[in-house]
Amino acid sequence: MKVRNVILAIAAVAVGASSLVASTVYAQAKEQFIPVLSYRTGAYAPNGVPWANGYVDYIKLVNARGGINGVKLSFEECETGYDTARSVECYERLKGKNGGASFVQPLSTGATFAITEKAPADKVPVVTVGYGRSESADGSIFKWNFPIAGTYWVAADTILQAIAKKEGGFDKLKGKKIALVYHDSPFGKEPIPLMQERSKMHGFELQLLPVTVPGVEQKATWLQVRQSKPDYVVLWGWGIMNTTSIKEAQATGYPREKMYGVWWAGAEPDVKDVADGAKGYNAVTMQHGAEPESKLVKDMMAMVHGKGQGTGPKDEVGQVLYMRGAMSAMLGIEGVRAAQERFGKGKVMSGEQVRWGLENLNLTQAKLDTLGFAGVMRPISTSCNDHMGAAWARIHTWDGKAWKFTSDWLQADEQIIKPLVKATAAKYAAEKKLTPRTPADCQS
Repeated sequence: MKVRNVILAIAAVAVGASSLVASTVYAQAKEQFIPVLSYRTGAYAPNGVPWANGYVDYIKLVNARGGINGVKLSFEECETGYDTARSVECYERLKGKNGGASFVQPLSTGATFAITEKAPADKVPVVTVGYGRSESADGSIFKWNFPIAGTYWVAADTILQAIAKKEGGFDKLKGKKIALVYHDSPFGKEPIPLMQERSKMHGFELQLLPVTVPGVEQKATWLQVRQSKPDYVVLWGWGIMNTTSIKEAQATGYPREKMYGVWWAGAEPDVKDVADGAKGYNAVTMQHGAEPESKLVKDMMAMVHGKGQGTGPKDEVGQVLYMRGAMSAMLGIEGVRAAQERFGKGKVMSGEQVRWGLENLNLTQAKLDTLGFAGVMRPISTSCNDHMGAAWARIHTWDGKAWKFTSDWLQADEQIIKPLVKATAAKYAAEKKLTPRTPADCQS
């Protein structure tokens, strides 16, 4: 009898263990995994940290709201140091974890170029909100890339629109000189084709002034600015380069109101150490600016920070880069929600299914308002051919203490951007021997 009892006990333990394993697997299967490539160390940390905090806090907020139709989100951060090789290492380490990555956001144009080559085989969507390859807006060639809400060509075009408006129209730019002070990297070189096209159209001189990364030393660059006396300076920087540029402009007497930064050069870390010295400096926005009064911030304070679960300090919640991180997370997560609408509510979506969701986003104003983005963003709608979904921006200006909107909504000129996207994407397809997608593939 004793032997029989031992055998039964062992069997009972085995059944219990298998049930525990099954429930653990089930629990894991009910979580949608999101890798977080971030940089909290190095020269770009002052800008990378608030973005990462906003990104992670939004994931926590979605879980606090009940997940995506009951599916909770899990995540894991990997420190890249804004280094392309380390970014690729992080991607490789995380892409297959916890059932597989829902999507990846590299937060680096250099890393985007590298991961773009891997994503089709790995079936991981590459979401680049406001950065990356501008031509990847063409979904007929770049099936797995999603530069949602805007590319660098949108940023460059809307900056030039703002400058033209200040001068009284594009025809008034003839004979003017515009200097592009840019981060000497794939990121910094992205606006050049668009600005060269506009230069030919309107007759202004484009002066290209590369800055060696990370941009701590710029005296030679600003000596060139002082000598050439451009009518406007467009600043295409990131991290410490931005503050350095503004300080050098101040030292050389270049008017800050004649400076326009890309949306990665228009946040609190770029100007707070200069304060009044940066007064009048302008930057294009990624739709949003600083949004301390938004519903999203109020929900974040109540449901995440109010419960002691915030990732960073409370006083950064609602600042520009924090909002950028939250917006970036939202756009990826809404791709998951859209995928569930087709493939099954309450189910974990594969990377391939999320790719379909990102390609069929329809973020109406009502949906954005419900998510807490009322007054922050305009509607976004993607398709097989259009992986960007919107081309809107605004200008905000530093008043010495805070960023304030100083323009109406600006829309990038599609008559210029679309042919540029098509031509550049076609060149990429020819180099990689890619065939444009068929209508049948667009439905898959």
